[in-house]
Amino acid sequence: MNIRRRTLLMAGGVAAVTLGTTKAATASSPDVFVHGVASGDPTPSNVVLWTRVTPAPGADPGSGIGPDCAVEWEVSADPQFRQVVARGRTTTGAWRDHTVKVDVAGLAPDAWYWYRFRALGQVSTIGRTRTAPALGAQVDRLRFGVVSCANWQAGYFSAYRHLADRDDLDAILHLGDYLYEYAPGEYQARDVVVRPHDPPAEVITLPHYRRRHAQYKTDPDLQALHARLPFIATWDDHESVNDAWAGGAENHTEGAEGSYADRKRAWQRAYAEWMPVRYELGGVLYRRFTFGSLADLSMLDLRSYRSEQVSSRFDQDIHDPSRTITGDAQLQWLTSGLAQSQAQWKLIGNPVMIAPVRFPSTLSVERRRALGELTGTPVIQGLPMNLDQWDGYAADQNAVYSLLRDQGIQDTVFLTGDIHSAWAADLPSSPRDYPRDGNSVGVEFVCTSVTSDNIDDILKVQPQTVSKAIVGAIKVNNPHIKYVDLDSHGFSVLDVTRERAQMDWYALDDRTVRGSAAQHVMSYAVTTGTQQIHRVEEPVR
Repeated sequence: MNIRRRTLLMAGGVAAVTLGTTKAATASSPDVFVHGVASGDPTPSNVVLWTRVTPAPGADPGSGIGPDCAVEWEVSADPQFRQVVARGRTTTGAWRDHTVKVDVAGLAPDAWYWYRFRALGQVSTIGRTRTAPALGAQVDRLRFGVVSCANWQAGYFSAYRHLADRDDLDAILHLGDYLYEYAPGEYQARDVVVRPHDPPAEVITLPHYRRRHAQYKTDPDLQALHARLPFIATWDDHESVNDAWAGGAENHTEGAEGSYADRKRAWQRAYAEWMPVRYELGGVLYRRFTFGSLADLSMLDLRSYRSEQVSSRFDQDIHDPSRTITGDAQLQWLTSGLAQSQAQWKLIGNPVMIAPVRFPSTLSVERRRALGELTGTPVIQGLPMNLDQWDGYAADQNAVYSLLRDQGIQDTVFLTGDIHSAWAADLPSSPRDYPRDGNSVGVEFVCTSVTSDNIDDILKVQPQTVSKAIVGAIKVNNPHIKYVDLDSHGFSVLDVTRERAQMDWYALDDRTVRGSAAQHVMSYAVTTGTQQIHRVEEPVR
């Protein structure tokens, strides 16, 4: 692994010079590759490559116009393309919004590759990607960037740039809310639109979802990260609509906004077209990646199959065994995968929190309202729960906890987004008895938002002021929760070795400033075989 790291550093230095390789646009033709390049879903032999072609002036995303065009692609073992190992030709057109997605096979495991596209006389930016280690291979270390909740209107994507500038990552885990569906002025940075959404309306139709994906793909920091590393992504709700479930959403009105079934087909089709994932409309997004003998990574889809959210914690439907957050097939896939895994670490890409959370009733109405806005929890008396999270689906939550406890499955780490804040928690099978019985069955690390509002933004107060009291009350009510940061925006880095899995959190100085600096703020780790987290003073180097 030390040799591999040195090779990565050398390759990264060359790639940094060559990523800006030329585009030969002329006055009479458009910039063909304006949306950049991307890769994703690495296996030991395959990786998905992506780009979008602008074939003619006016053939904008979502326009439904523009001629079909041929696109060539090639993959090389070196950034100068002296060792081309795969090449091919495909056709794209308005029928798929002129996007291109190629699943390249026959690659060597645990290897860096460079790729590019050609169309209409132009050559794309050069992208860099990496395959996963061979099945069963001895792997000493994995390192992932971890992100979620990137709202264009709420700021700049400096967090992505910081990850792109690192030379020590294997891939990016994007845990959902890659984009937001809101119209300008509906959801931004403390009521200030830093940069307005396009189209200038809430996205509902296929052309509009395509345009919104296209807008996000023009961000230079996101383009840099996509060109630098493969993504392993899943969706949460804002790729579709707020608090989505299988048959509807909190922010969708049947009739006035058309049928939810039509909207669901639209956002899922646009996602399949515009994201470097091995997913096509009508398929399943949940999937599993294996990184030698060190780790399995199971990426969940917790929006497509879930039952509608209950209205309060007093709703007895929370415990109805027919209600589900995963759907029966996905739950069976998840639990059987955990039970049968041969990898040391079982990592789970988890769009919403699975750790039980009871919010203190001693908080003011205003502070409970802010927590409710952050988590999707209604403002009620008593001890509110995270009802849009696993807490609102007790049967599925208990099924996962019981499996981990009863079968003695160790080294399970949930990696979670959604909640616009940082959390580190043990997962007690019986919260009431924790920590007396040492009954944690796994751990959870939750990343902050890239830009989306959190508690200080919702309450319009200075960071680390009001939130300190809220955090203190949360930890008193939930002793299994060791770390909470309700105010930061940024990114995380997960480092996995044979001995431990460690999450480092980094916070931006100011999300509304392009190129904002970032600071390391906290690290927690779980040592193999313990199922309990502990604080670490230094981030991984």
